Amino acid sequence: MKRTAMELAAIATAAVPGLAPVGFAALSDDAEDFDSALIVDALKHRWRVRSPRHDEASMRLEAELSALRAFSAKVRTSLPFALPSVAGTVRQGTLRTFVYKDMPGRVPTLEELVDEGSNLAKALGQCMAAIHQIPDEAVEVAGLPTYSADEIRQRKLNELDTAAATGKVPSGLLRRWEHAMEDVALWRFNSAVVHGAFDEEQLQISHSSITAVKGWTDLHVGDPADDFAWLSAIEDQSFTDRVYSSYMEARNKSADPHIMRRAALAAEFALAQWLVKSLDSKDSERIAEAEEMLRELDHNISEYGGQPLSVVEAPRPIVAQADNEIAKESNPEKDKDSSVQQASTPEPVASIDTTTPRINTSKVTALTEKEESPTSATGAESKNSASAKTSDSRSVSKPADQSGTKKPESDDSDSASVEVKNADEAPSKNSQDGQRVTKLEPVDQKQPEETDDAKK
Repeated sequence: MKRTAMELAAIATAAVPGLAPVGFAALSDDAEDFDSALIVDALKHRWRVRSPRHDEASMRLEAELSALRAFSAKVRTSLPFALPSVAGTVRQGTLRTFVYKDMPGRVPTLEELVDEGSNLAKALGQCMAAIHQIPDEAVEVAGLPTYSADEIRQRKLNELDTAAATGKVPSGLLRRWEHAMEDVALWRFNSAVVHGAFDEEQLQISHSSITAVKGWTDLHVGDPADDFAWLSAIEDQSFTDRVYSSYMEARNKSADPHIMRRAALAAEFALAQWLVKSLDSKDSERIAEAEEMLRELDHNISEYGGQPLSVVEAPRPIVAQADNEIAKESNPEKDKDSSVQQASTPEPVASIDTTTPRINTSKVTALTEKEESPTSATGAESKNSASAKTSDSRSVSKPADQSGTKKPESDDSDSASVEVKNADEAPSKNSQDGQRVTKLEPVDQKQPEETDDAKK
């Protein structure tokens, strides 16, 4: 049940003894999971109230409380911004509402962040670097999750399988994400302390500086790229570049060169994760909205290319047979000359793959190339050429053998005999008349016997 700002103000008085609210206002602070409000008391002190809307949100608040308590005084003083402090809590049934002392500054919008210019971009990069440099022990002591790079990659692959099983994610996006998740070079990084829910709503700024960072409900040790995903929504690429440059400078040797690629992947894949979450909640309106956003993302990437994700270039789709037919029509003379070559070249066996869409570009290229066989070669040379082509065809068709499709062994001899025959026939068609008489001489030697019979 949604609580109003007035109800939250009343709850806050039970959480913080002596609190006397004289003003309140609703806050849009993760409205899917929390009801939030800003309260002003008689002494002009400001307080922030967060009330969870379900059990999962309540667990996130409990995790944040553990994290804030784990931050030692040394950690707090090393950070260039203020951390929230819990003033009191009150339990209502299975859920617990938290009251925080408000911190200086104001919550900006994305447009305001960009308008602040390079000074704020530099401060933002330093802020994110400071979070990722917090010692891992501070999170581990609090009992919060800790993941290695391999574990993070495997978790995303599992989530991708779950999203694919819904049948509502465009196949182009699935192939794009799968290729990035299987690109091992992209996932060579050192885990670090991650805020987990970092975006403009968790910041408070004043005079082009960051005064506080809140919303530590998803704190863990994991992929630092998760804290950069929200920057994908900023259209001004120069602002993002300044933030990244400042971050890399602050991190120095610990900097990750592929962090922005994984950040773009996290931003795109968040739509699939939201779809799965919406399906679990059986909210038809959210499901329809998630499907529409995925279709729009797929269209935009197909139309404009999208941000690069993988370190290794993504595979291209297989060329359709219609493209080959068009190429033949555009060059009929070449097609006529190669008719004999095509007859002598064994057809490759298509590989069978039952896994999620995956393309090997090197094998696709080998399947479409046709080598020219020399028409003036001798019988022995033609046979060697046929054997070489047959072995090449076997190497290309190796995936098919592994998947249960076996090419008959008789193809080698058949292709060789066809090519030898063509090689023998080619000189006979272009030979002179004298050569034809020479070949008929054995027949002329039998003519005297026919003459003797006639005399008898």
